[in-house]
Amino acid sequence: MTQPELECWQWPEEVWRGKVDRVRAGRSLKPKKWKNGARCAVALSFDADHETNELRDGGQSVGRLSWGQYGTRVGVPRILKMLKREDIKATFFVPAVAALLHPEEQKQVIAEGHEIGLHGWIHEVNTRVPPQNERELHFRSADTLEKITGVRPVGMRTPSWDFSEVTLQIQRELGLLYDSSLFADEDPYELIDKGEATGMVELPVEWIRDDAVYFNMNRFQALRPYTGPETVFDIFRREFDGAYEDGGLFLLTMHPHVITYRSRFWILEELVRHAKAKGDVWFASHAEIAQYVKDEAGL
Repeated sequence: MTQPELECWQWPEEVWRGKVDRVRAGRSLKPKKWKNGARCAVALSFDADHETNELRDGGQSVGRLSWGQYGTRVGVPRILKMLKREDIKATFFVPAVAALLHPEEQKQVIAEGHEIGLHGWIHEVNTRVPPQNERELHFRSADTLEKITGVRPVGMRTPSWDFSEVTLQIQRELGLLYDSSLFADEDPYELIDKGEATGMVELPVEWIRDDAVYFNMNRFQALRPYTGPETVFDIFRREFDGAYEDGGLFLLTMHPHVITYRSRFWILEELVRHAKAKGDVWFASHAEIAQYVKDEAGL
């Protein structure tokens, strides 16, 4: 007879301690100075999900599929134009299915000097995928992005920042330089896998530094947040100012189908101007930042 699962308050210490210790933050990798003596590093990232947000949920809504198409039709070109004008590099996290739907976009992103990182196969919910299938999907995604762009990804952002019990193990098998899905700090740190230092860099994220939580909505659900662009800019600016004051990392997560509308895109443009006005800020891809902090730490 199958024994009933214990409630959390019934767990012995080895159970709750084991859950906590699966993936932990290790030593801080925040450098004393950033590249070329910069006080602060800025990592702009764009999760180019496109149609995969709806495909993951069944692909029944033509409207939501068209919203995804806006991301590639209007969003990414607008972003690339701004990045070229400002002469800064960024990272695009792309589900493999989105890359297959829009291969020329991925080639352009790479050709213009930006980075493409892993972001799942079809923006699946990682923790709902059996471990053996999760491994196959991540390896297939890496192979797909490499085939399209000619460059093998060195970093991963799990879809929706959903990290399973085996994700870190798979990332290590893939030989990745960094992950950018977890929340244990504001600055880079080394990932610990069941007590073992991995040498992998975590570039931590946070929902308050993500455009989607302020603007996304689904009219068939109770998901209808909306924060005025001026308020969102103020939050992002204060996050940057704090990172600058601390000599740390400012990492911003955005989505081409969210941030690029005419009434919102100024947030990003003004934030870049604000950061550049400091004079000693290093704009870099996630891979560049991860490699720099790893080298500085002697990993």
